[in-house]
Amino acid sequence: MAARNPVPLHSQAFDHLQYIRRTMEGAASFTAVPGAGGVLMGATALAAGALAHRSAGAAPDRWLAVWLAEGLLALVLGVFFAYRKARRIRVELFSRPARKFILAFAPSLLAGAALTAALWKSGQTGLLAGCWLLLYGAGISAAGAFSVPVVPVMGTCFLALGSAALFSPPSWGDAWLAGGFGGLHIIFGILIARKHGG
Repeated sequence: MAARNPVPLHSQAFDHLQYIRRTMEGAASFTAVPGAGGVLMGATALAAGALAHRSAGAAPDRWLAVWLAEGLLALVLGVFFAYRKARRIRVELFSRPARKFILAFAPSLLAGAALTAALWKSGQTGLLAGCWLLLYGAGISAAGAFSVPVVPVMGTCFLALGSAALFSPPSWGDAWLAGGFGGLHIIFGILIARKHGG
């Protein structure tokens, strides 16, 4: 009988380490949520709220353009600061928890885009502030299941603000948006920066 070739010990150890790494990565949370980026996103939202409010009655197209530009800027800032934080704490930006976070958050953004187009076309622009805050809150709450514990709490606060915005006069929309995308991002950004490494 021919002797079987023994499997080298270091090869088995490497396989075990790979398995442990994959398991831990799957169970871990997305910790690269950027606190400093959240503060900056909040500051730009406050500026956008003031700018949008000036043009709300006279130039509705400009009002929408201001908030859409703010949404795009916030997205860019969020990705940039998440990338920076991920490099600093030495985690992969697109690890399994990060992909779960993105996949949980993305449907709310897509629903927001569709609802924005539909409400704008039908002239029901007074509902936009509440819808944006609610959908963002739903997305953050869902994605927060794969992140640090404070993130779902932030999502719940957005849901509460969005609900209040839907049942308040449409003229209060910019105040609600500034309070949510501005104030809540700043408050929770500071909390995340202090308790979760920046």
